[in-house]
Amino acid sequence: MSAPAPIGDLAALVDVASGAKAVHVICLGLSALDQVWHVERSFAGGSEKIRAVEYATLGGGMAANASVAVARLGASVAFWGRAGNDAAGHEMKSAFIAEGVDAENFRLFPDGRSSVSGIIVDRSGERQIVNFRGLYPEAADWLPLEAVARASAVLADPRWAEGAATLFQAARQRGIPTVLDGDVAEAEVFARLLPLADHAIFSEPALAAFAGSAGDETLGALSRFGGCVIGVTRGEGGVSWFENGEVHRQAAYSVDVLDTTGAGDVFHGAYALAIGAGLSVRAAMAFSAATAAMKCRHAGGRNGIPAINDSLAFMRTQP
Repeated sequence: MSAPAPIGDLAALVDVASGAKAVHVICLGLSALDQVWHVERSFAGGSEKIRAVEYATLGGGMAANASVAVARLGASVAFWGRAGNDAAGHEMKSAFIAEGVDAENFRLFPDGRSSVSGIIVDRSGERQIVNFRGLYPEAADWLPLEAVARASAVLADPRWAEGAATLFQAARQRGIPTVLDGDVAEAEVFARLLPLADHAIFSEPALAAFAGSAGDETLGALSRFGGCVIGVTRGEGGVSWFENGEVHRQAAYSVDVLDTTGAGDVFHGAYALAIGAGLSVRAAMAFSAATAAMKCRHAGGRNGIPAINDSLAFMRTQP
């Protein structure tokens, strides 16, 4: 197992927190309105009714949560995405603005329908999600690609393939790192986006669905697409990644888990920020794992996302 990243490798993040170093991240992809029910147990299967002990309506979505994570951590961030010009769309846009996320290019389409998710979280913190992905145009010709020039890194999830490919191509032309959040998607989406991604970090289910296995050996096989880093997050199993011809591992940080919702999104946002700040991949993985672990101590996909200095302080307390 890889040794923990020396705290000295993370010094650039202290500069981000203090304002001495400017980092700007563009996050593109899914924004959803999450309706979250906390229950004592999950559905066992079949027709049944269970009682919720808590309920909330929250902003969600992979790239959307990642953008909020970047803002909470103290860097500049813009979210680029699509929603309907409906109540859910306006609620999500207001939430971005309240978090300090630039939502100018979160477009609300008059004839579109926003993405909405239903999430059931059991008492162990595990969750079940059903998502309506929304309906809106696929074209990405309205994106302000000139703005990519001031980004330190860009991140996209696979929910808007045309937008992600357009953003990644623009970033590649300018030598800006591209980060793919490899959540579950169609094989053709990954076949299109992986050659444009410098860093691709999958969830275990997504890696297994795409490559037929979520084992470490699969990571090296996917390097054929040309990315310099191929990784997979494993929850309590930490994160593994293939870089420079070998597999590396970062253990998960031990916390009392209340809710894992959004943990992967927070990981990806923290990772894009760290790469944009110039950290090594090993240091970025350690920082991202710590930030995601801290989020898991709180209910909801965005509650509990720490500031950079809080993440660094947490890391110093760990063995």
